[in-house]
Amino acid sequence: MQKNTYESPLNARYASPEMQVLFSPDTKFRTWRILWIALAEAEKELGIPITQEQIDELKRFQNDINYEEAVKKEKEVRHDVMAHVYAYGAQCQKAKGIIHLGATSCFVCDNTDIILFSKALHLIRTKVLNVISKLAIFAEKYKNMPTLGFTHFQPAQLVTVGKRACLWIQDLLFDIDELDFVLNHLYLLGNKGTTGTQASFLSLFNGDHDKVKQLERLIAEKIGFERIIPVSGQTYTRKQDSRILNVLSSIAQSAYKFSNDLRLLQNLKELEEPFESSQIGSSAMAYKRNPMRSERISALARYVIVDALNPAITASTQWLERTLDDSANRRISIPEGFLAVDAILNIYINIAEGLVVYPEMIRKRVMEELPFMVTEDILMAAVKKGGDRQALHERIRIHSMAAAKRVKQEGLTNDLIERISRDDAFGMSLNDLKEILDPRLYIGRSTEQVEEFLQGYVLPLLEEDSFQDVHVQLNV
Repeated sequence: MQKNTYESPLNARYASPEMQVLFSPDTKFRTWRILWIALAEAEKELGIPITQEQIDELKRFQNDINYEEAVKKEKEVRHDVMAHVYAYGAQCQKAKGIIHLGATSCFVCDNTDIILFSKALHLIRTKVLNVISKLAIFAEKYKNMPTLGFTHFQPAQLVTVGKRACLWIQDLLFDIDELDFVLNHLYLLGNKGTTGTQASFLSLFNGDHDKVKQLERLIAEKIGFERIIPVSGQTYTRKQDSRILNVLSSIAQSAYKFSNDLRLLQNLKELEEPFESSQIGSSAMAYKRNPMRSERISALARYVIVDALNPAITASTQWLERTLDDSANRRISIPEGFLAVDAILNIYINIAEGLVVYPEMIRKRVMEELPFMVTEDILMAAVKKGGDRQALHERIRIHSMAAAKRVKQEGLTNDLIERISRDDAFGMSLNDLKEILDPRLYIGRSTEQVEEFLQGYVLPLLEEDSFQDVHVQLNV
């Protein structure tokens, strides 16, 4: 590693090797050659005088890219596509005259982008499904465990640990819906020419409109795509990039929500992200177990959400049929959006399969707050024993204020139940009251909701998708 030049942390620290390879220069230039071969084959099939010997020569050097020749030529001509056309031609002496025939630079650049974006989205989809799968296992395991629910981060009604995990899963299901829509509506540029009119190809085929249209369909079939953008300028509309980054932003938003929730719960000592046996939480405070993985998700997610503005602004500011102020921005913003979301999902997978639960801390917090939450049940039970509802309501209010003062001002435990058991107006023993204090009585339909959600929505999705189970070991 060179220490005196900048290196993106997305490469050095965060993104997976497979995503880095997808957006590498080598993958891009290899894909250019795939497109040039597809173009030549399609043109040959439609009657352009191209020989099989020329096609075979192109294929022979398809993956043997002479980078030194291309770099040298680009310094001379200041055009990356033409430099690679020249370099390819230097290897393919018989075929050099038909490389890039009729095409403009965007034929290889824009079509390559869509091919790579498609592969990257499929990789992202696999990792989102992995997160969902691991959270589903967690939700099923803890579907019955009562835990304190919060509104405004203030104690509210009880939920279960598994029910809360279903909230995280549901956000990801929304993301899968959006991601599938984007994947199913990716449009190749096709071969549109300088201003999108296909004039050069019409000339190549002597005015035969049908052959121009057939050429575009043939090329798409050869590289495995169905959709071709119907009309364009020189490039496909940059709204397509904006759509792609929006779904990446959506995934980042879901992960951000999860990471914030987990950071709060780790502070409460109820849930915790994995912590390696030799991991150091703080350079100064040796006892600390900082939620660094969740914090990393938060940091990267914030980057992606802001990064999604780049293609939105680019799409908004394109001039007429083509302007080049998109190029430098797209080279950075789109690959880095993918690399960042890939990193986010790697961390999310790692956390989701190693979540640590502290049942006694969860129960302790529940039991500290539950007495306040069950006062209405106590009131109803006391009324059934013959008590006066209005008088008992006032007694509960007085006892609740006293117990709250004891907790907040004196730092002592909540003794509301003991106070009520000593009040003859209620006619209830401590054992009577403890029966009412069973947390499982106050989780509503949490357990059933988890089961219905997993069976009705999550498992069908996971069963219909054959995805590789991913385990991620992070460099913490």
